[in-house]
Amino acid sequence: MGKLKRFGVSLEDDLLLRFDEQIAKEKYPTRSKAISDLINSYLLEKSKMSGERVAAALSLVYDHRKRMISETLTDIQHEFHHLIISSQHIHLDHDNCFEIVVVKGKGSEIENLFNSLKGVKGVKNAYLTVAGSAGKEHPHEH
Repeated sequence: MGKLKRFGVSLEDDLLLRFDEQIAKEKYPTRSKAISDLINSYLLEKSKMSGERVAAALSLVYDHRKRMISETLTDIQHEFHHLIISSQHIHLDHDNCFEIVVVKGKGSEIENLFNSLKGVKGVKNAYLTVAGSAGKEHPHEH
């Protein structure tokens, strides 16, 4: 184990309360251990993205009432059509939609797609879940 470093984090009261409740349910001994696990998980996810080809799922929750959001998300997906295997659109309630986009390709391109989608105004939550390596690129794929 390396040398420990202290650093400060500023969070909204409500976020910290919810975090503390969750880590208590998961029986974490300290906030530091929970934050360390989150950082390790984040770094592992990013290291997978540096691989040549990966399979992943992009999950978005968004407010479909935001002007042009559906069209904007669709336009972005068309720009990256060569990565997209499948997508599913689910109506959560009167205002919110959940979209899952399954992709396969170069990690850097998938990350560009994800960043483009999550940056659209009206997207409330966006998650990238990397399933793992997708093998070697075939000559007919881009």
